[in-house]
Amino acid sequence: MNVSLPDGLKSFVDEQVAARGYSTSSEYVRELIRKDQERERLRGLLLDGAASAPTAPVDDGYFDTLRRRVRQRQA
Repeated sequence: MNVSLPDGLKSFVDEQVAARGYSTSSEYVRELIRKDQERERLRGLLLDGAASAPTAPVDDGYFDTLRRRVRQRQA
């Protein structure tokens, strides 16, 4: 795949490649695409959560239990 960019965008990409330690502009673009995919995945999860039915109220006990479960998985 080839992508044509106007001079201003090409200069920006070249600057980002140099400043952020990418070896090529393709590597930089691949990283942008991966980040966009992740953003879309997270957006979908948020929309799914917003559309789901309400559950029990969330209080300090809920978060304490959640933290405990996370710590147990890390151990």
